[in-house]
Amino acid sequence: MKRLALAAVLASLALPAAARQPNTYQVTGPVLEVSDDMVVVQKGKEKWEIARTADTKVTGDLKVGAKVTVEYRMTAATVEVKGDKAGKAKAKK
Repeated sequence: MKRLALAAVLASLALPAAARQPNTYQVTGPVLEVSDDMVVVQKGKEKWEIARTADTKVTGDLKVGAKVTVEYRMTAATVEVKGDKAGKAKAKK
């Protein structure tokens, strides 16, 4: 019984580390364009293009002109590692 309780406690402590998500952000403004895979929101003078998937939860009638608040996370599309100048200088010696 003690082993089962200990296993449950350890599992509950491990879950937050495994389920770590990046911060969420918000943008609010009128919708300029909407499609199955994107929504464009006007924020001040800027147009924010935000991708959406089948998992994106939409509450209400999402259409052009509607004022919305979009909650999103930033996801890297690509990462390019630049050369380390200090490392190259050491390698030449």
